[in-house]
Amino acid sequence: MVDTIQRVAFGVRNESLLKLTKPQRYKPCMQDHYEIRWHGRGGQGAITAAKILAQAAYLEGYQGVTAAPSFGAERRGAPVSASTRISPQTIMVVSQVENPNVVVVLDHTLLKFEEVTGGLVNGGWLIVNTKRHPQELNLGADFNIATADATGVCSSLGLVVAGLIVVNTAILGAFIRATEAVGMSSVEKAIRERFSDSKVGINLAAIMQTYEITELAKMG
Repeated sequence: MVDTIQRVAFGVRNESLLKLTKPQRYKPCMQDHYEIRWHGRGGQGAITAAKILAQAAYLEGYQGVTAAPSFGAERRGAPVSASTRISPQTIMVVSQVENPNVVVVLDHTLLKFEEVTGGLVNGGWLIVNTKRHPQELNLGADFNIATADATGVCSSLGLVVAGLIVVNTAILGAFIRATEAVGMSSVEKAIRERFSDSKVGINLAAIMQTYEITELAKMG
């Protein structure tokens, strides 16, 4: 079932890590309709990432925001996918995203499967959690590529759950850097709403650090 963000009052605390570290060069862009497909493995939090982005987009001012998991096995380590749609207008479509303009890959080993990049529109963004530079992925020039070692960031911060490094919040930093679809402050608000006080700081740090190390390669 599609998880649609409802209109609610979001309480935000006065203290803010991002007020101290938010890059000033960022300018949010809310003019486009985005169809985002997420690919990860069970336990990495791809579905949660899809929901957090939808929540942040609503806080940014988008009128249409939806997040939906794929249907299939979600056991630990198994490939899973999810989708997020955000638009300045109301969204009426509830099907899975087949022609995304952004694909986010939480585990670079999934790139061996054709369906991961399948349908990605020309000029769209492929965002990958990897140590490699965009050019080293050798994936052609039909779309833009952003890479960041979110795993390394989360490992250094200790973002580990049941022995598994969880990169779902960190990769949001790469998404912001590549697409400029939502503002950092909106993501911060969404993180504060979803996580307990003890988990907010570490997740915000993961997002900011991943933002800073993201490398971009634009087609052409």
